[in-house]
Amino acid sequence: MADQAVGTAVAAGAKPAVRRRGRHRWPAVLPYFVFLALCFGLPAGTMAYNAFMVTDASGAAHFGTDNVSNSLSGAYATGLTGSVELSVVSALLATLFGALIAQAVATSKRPALRKAVVAASGVFANFSGAPLAFAFIATLGTTGTLTRLLSLHSTGFSLYSFTGLVLAYLYFMIPLMVVTVLPALDGLRTQWQEAAASCGATRRQFWLHIGIPVLTPSLLGGAVLMFGTAFASQATAAVMTGSSVPLITLQISNALNGNVLAGQENLALAMSLNMVVIALLVMAVQIPLQRRSARWLG
Repeated sequence: MADQAVGTAVAAGAKPAVRRRGRHRWPAVLPYFVFLALCFGLPAGTMAYNAFMVTDASGAAHFGTDNVSNSLSGAYATGLTGSVELSVVSALLATLFGALIAQAVATSKRPALRKAVVAASGVFANFSGAPLAFAFIATLGTTGTLTRLLSLHSTGFSLYSFTGLVLAYLYFMIPLMVVTVLPALDGLRTQWQEAAASCGATRRQFWLHIGIPVLTPSLLGGAVLMFGTAFASQATAAVMTGSSVPLITLQISNALNGNVLAGQENLALAMSLNMVVIALLVMAVQIPLQRRSARWLG
């Protein structure tokens, strides 16, 4: 009876103890939320507030939707569409080639090859911006080395185009996809393949009915990540193409430099707000995919 009483008392007091421990954890994470509020919340709130501030002919500022409507029409709508198209094409190609390379590495029985590919992918994934643009110009530009050796002028290829930007983006997006999807491929248990083989399934049937369905959340999450990476890139396109390829990031840069009409000083903030909305939509898609992938491969 005494033991039962002690057990009952412990069970009754367990929940308050857990709650007290949960309350004690809040001070530890409070600096993190303060950091988020100051470094992300405050700038985002200021941007959203000023995006709806319109300056009239007399110089007075008032709330309105003129900046937002202008950012979604005309040349600015073309730039937003161009950025989305570039991001979608780059993300799909990077997901395809990155997954194939990662699969080859995951199934390789040479540890040295895996280490070399992972190390190189980590380096190439961070090589972007102006240095990457200058490297591509020296290699595939009008007077680039490969352009002259392969006579690319006769094929009509131009680095300073939509196709050239896709090639430049794939240079750092494919390695990033390899690093992203490789842990998911490692999570495919060999027992699944052995069980499928014992049931008479071929390798093709295993991938069609088990491997690909299990990896689909990870692949889609990687594709969404690639989309966000390409959508936010600016320096590479600015150096390579200037304004010949309409992109929202380049238009924001021009607007911040004052290349707008009078009364549209906050137009850049409205275009930035559009990018933030798209980024939030991307995050809303990626987070559930990550959770589902972790449930299967964790």
